[in-house]
Amino acid sequence: MPPTADLPFVAVDLGASSGRVMTARVGPETLTLKEVHRFANRPVRAGGSLRWDILALYAGVLDGLRAAGPVSSVGIDSWAVDYGLLDANGALLGNPVHYRDPRTEGVPEQVWATVPAAELYATTGLQHAPFNTLYQLISARDTAQLRAARRLLLIPDLLTYWLTGEQGTELTNASTTQLIDPRTGDWAYGLAERLGVDLGLFPPLRRPGDPAGVLLPHVLEETGLSGPVPVTAVGSHDTASAVAAVPASTPHFAYICTGTWSLAGLELDAPVLTEESRAANFTNELGLDGTVRYLRNIMGLWLLQECMREWGGPDLDGLLAQAAHAESLRSVVDAGDAAFLGPGRMPERIAEACRAGGQPVPRTPAETTRCILDSLALAHRRAVAEAAHLADRTVDVVHIVGGGARNELLCRLTADACGLPVVAGPAEAAALGNVLVQARAHGRVGDRAAMRGLLARTQPLIRYEPRGDAAAWRAAEERITAS
Repeated sequence: MPPTADLPFVAVDLGASSGRVMTARVGPETLTLKEVHRFANRPVRAGGSLRWDILALYAGVLDGLRAAGPVSSVGIDSWAVDYGLLDANGALLGNPVHYRDPRTEGVPEQVWATVPAAELYATTGLQHAPFNTLYQLISARDTAQLRAARRLLLIPDLLTYWLTGEQGTELTNASTTQLIDPRTGDWAYGLAERLGVDLGLFPPLRRPGDPAGVLLPHVLEETGLSGPVPVTAVGSHDTASAVAAVPASTPHFAYICTGTWSLAGLELDAPVLTEESRAANFTNELGLDGTVRYLRNIMGLWLLQECMREWGGPDLDGLLAQAAHAESLRSVVDAGDAAFLGPGRMPERIAEACRAGGQPVPRTPAETTRCILDSLALAHRRAVAEAAHLADRTVDVVHIVGGGARNELLCRLTADACGLPVVAGPAEAAALGNVLVQARAHGRVGDRAAMRGLLARTQPLIRYEPRGDAAAWRAAEERITAS
């Protein structure tokens, strides 16, 4: 049954620190987004491991659906790689483990002993990241939970299952598991067999726009909604949804999806699986309409978030204003360094990295903030330039989407560092991409170009032209590569 034309779409958008339920109205010249519920996402350390409180997240989703009122369709996106295990009766076998848990330390080397790193990259196209689902599964190989599991559901698919009773594996998120061949858009069966990974744990693949079921009767009762309410598969990896919402008018663009992470790269028609690409640690994840998200993971605003937590939560606007007047490029760190992956002591770790590199140590929160933002802009510069080189693609403009689009200083510094115009916005890119895929599936908007045109016409965007000293950015880059 098609959705009612005058009812909004719902995007459930789950981030690493909070979740939101948002409603959107979509028409030929209309795209409005409203947050109806926000809830915390607080990982819990228990039993020696860091885990997601998945039931609290599900309760937040239900509360959001109740607040949304009558809706046309629901779509869910979240972070990647993590999963829940179900037993033969469909019951959850413990809270999902957090990707920042250290259980995968040393596991990549175990995998490479069977499948060398170069072969693994040539097969799956994924960058080396110790938290990829493949490494998580290898680390859990001898656990009672994995032995008892009959089904594995990635986080958005798990929540969809609880809402609908239907099981599936959405492809954009599956492509982050390091078990998908990006050339075929299907499982890398030979690789999984060699490593002893049972692909039968995964339900069938589905793609953005595919139907994912309807809300179950008890869900309708709990949320006060009247059925049927369809759930639509979207780009369930939040970066896939965010890239779908880049308001680009030509193919010659780079994007930076900013938030806890910065994901910087290009949208391509085919993966880049060269050894040079592997050495540069670029990943090939799948996006909307069979596109490839060719990108590099950068620590992102996680660095600043962790510092602010250590500082007791100072006013962000005031801190950014002070950072804007701090000395430019005084000290920079490698914002892609895995040394910054874990939580805790972030100001001290940044200071230690500056000291180890022979650079001045930031003395105040403002100087540390400027170091972080200069370092992120520098990492953006390197990622955009290297992606363009490796993919043989000309880049004319950089689009910054996600929460970092609101950070004027970061956007200005990125334009300066890249030497390219930066278009900032939309800030709620993941939620907008989520609802636009739903709207397209239900006939409210046209193809990907039409979706992007609608975004460009309806969303507030700010353009930053490059300025400043290109030589200073080159010198700062040399400081990083030399350290």
